[in-house]
Amino acid sequence: MLYQALQYVQFLFRSGNAHGLHSPFVFALYNDVILHDGFYAPYTSIEARRSALLKRMDTITVRDFGAGSRTGAGQQRRVGAIARTAAKPRKFGQLLFRLVNRFQPRVVLELGTSLGLTTAYLATADSRAQVITFEGCPQTAAIAQQTFEELGLQNVTLIEGNLDATLAPTLRNLVGPVDFAFFDGNHRYEPTVRYFEQLLPYRTDHSVFVLDDIHWSADMTRAWQTIKAHPAVILTIDLFFVGLVFFRKNQPKQHFRLRFDNVFDKIMNRTRSLSA
Repeated sequence: MLYQALQYVQFLFRSGNAHGLHSPFVFALYNDVILHDGFYAPYTSIEARRSALLKRMDTITVRDFGAGSRTGAGQQRRVGAIARTAAKPRKFGQLLFRLVNRFQPRVVLELGTSLGLTTAYLATADSRAQVITFEGCPQTAAIAQQTFEELGLQNVTLIEGNLDATLAPTLRNLVGPVDFAFFDGNHRYEPTVRYFEQLLPYRTDHSVFVLDDIHWSADMTRAWQTIKAHPAVILTIDLFFVGLVFFRKNQPKQHFRLRFDNVFDKIMNRTRSLSA
């Protein structure tokens, strides 16, 4: 947590906002999608499901193939605790919803299902999309399946098992390219970069990859830097907690650091007003 806190302080002073954005694509994406704070109807049912999961006191055995729990929890974990600490917060689930709503992908991959809340945001953004989500832990996958059934999601396929064994055959059997991918399956350098490279042959110039927790650890920051430097990557947007990767040709290679949380801007504006 100390590493992430220090990284966040550095990010605040190196990042920007809409002012000075000279890329029309990034300017529109930032203002119309990333910073959008409007309401979409599916938000209500997904957050109701989150509330129900947060109240659960039952315990499951978690099999973790990645870097482990962020809180240092053991294998036996309460479902409510998983919903509180492991599931992506509402803010980021709704960002993914807006991104899918914007880019209208036909095939969406999610590497790391957890309790299915983020999957639900991906799936409800466009019912025409085929959402394929991967979860290594059987008991966690079972709760995610309950989430999909409760929310009536018909466009989700859950692949259970170790991602190292399930990703490659699933990619080979795809009908069409990977239009959108959310990487949340293993918070270590080698697997993150390997999964990214596995998906590369299946993307198009218009595909969007989103990587979770790119500054969670030194390992993940290194993975993010490696991915940014890849020759196929043309444009990236670092929002600190997540990173967006684009493969758009016919434009210069560019990397942006943009603030998704406007707390810093509010503090700076308040400081300016007090000193005026």
